[in-house]
Amino acid sequence: MIKLRRNKKLRDSDKKPAKGVYILPNALTLCGLFLGFYAILSAINGKFIHAAWAIILANIFDGLDGLVARLTKTTTKFGIELDSLSDLVTFGVAPSILMYKFVLDDFGRIGFAVSFLFVACGALRLARFNVQTSIIKSFKGLPIPGAATMVAAIVIFYVEILNIQPEKNIFLLLLTALLSLLMVSTLKFHGLKEIDFKEKKPGWILLIFMFILFFIFIIPNIAIFTLVSLYVSWGIIENIIILIKQKRQTVEVQDEKNKDI
Repeated sequence: MIKLRRNKKLRDSDKKPAKGVYILPNALTLCGLFLGFYAILSAINGKFIHAAWAIILANIFDGLDGLVARLTKTTTKFGIELDSLSDLVTFGVAPSILMYKFVLDDFGRIGFAVSFLFVACGALRLARFNVQTSIIKSFKGLPIPGAATMVAAIVIFYVEILNIQPEKNIFLLLLTALLSLLMVSTLKFHGLKEIDFKEKKPGWILLIFMFILFFIFIIPNIAIFTLVSLYVSWGIIENIIILIKQKRQTVEVQDEKNKDI
């Protein structure tokens, strides 16, 4: 009897694992994809504010699906691929169509080209991230959700705060092109992966977090625009500072070599 039970256990262990998917993280990913699809339809129908807020809300699900997968140890290759495809639609295609219908359409072929540039650079950014995701923690290039949120925040800023819809605004054309190029650049941007939530942090970090939540709750349109603008701007400024320091170090090393000679 004991031998039979052992043989049965061995046969069970030799069986292939049951095929299937983890429901919770993938369901959260699909929620983000739904918001992206809704944003596309809203942008086409001229409901720019609905589209912009849908893209911003999709960031919540984009953050939750990865967090839930890591906490529950349900990260799979299927989930990673689904998340990448969802990001391309929600944070690549949706903001591109939104900006095109909002202002880039006035520029004709140039506006079309810049709109496509955003999608293409977003796809390249996601492909590079999928290859390097296990190598580095910091983001190489502006994350596609950050670029999409910046586009959505600009639309909200013009419509809800300035109460205007710009026509042939060259600044927005150049800004869209800049965001596209930042996504495929080698500039380093910080992300939540760099934060170890298991370690103790200073109390002032919790206070800042509470202040940000209060800021978003009171004036969400201004808060989103301010926060995402600071994130993108600080990423550029920080990389410029790093570049200047590297040049100074190179000059100092060369000076020391010349002195030795």
